[in-house]
Amino acid sequence: MAPVTRLVLDVLKPHDPGVVPFTARLGDVEGIDAATATVVEVDERVKTLRVTLAGEDLDLGTIREEVEDLSASVHSIDQVSCGSRTVEDPLLGE
Repeated sequence: MAPVTRLVLDVLKPHDPGVVPFTARLGDVEGIDAATATVVEVDERVKTLRVTLAGEDLDLGTIREEVEDLSASVHSIDQVSCGSRTVEDPLLGE
């Protein structure tokens, strides 16, 4: 099976921890080479983030555990890339 090299997750998190420490912590997870979080929506109690992770062989289970350790939850998996390169998605204008 080809390794997962990119994940785009819809994540619901409380306001604490902030977006910077949250993303930095995910970036420190073994196997993750880059982490980006974009705030999509802010509610009274939570923020919705689009989290993009890149690496050579991402482990969704480990990532989900780290997200949950940060008091957040993976709402959905919005994009997955496998293999040695990322295929452009014409619907997203990539």
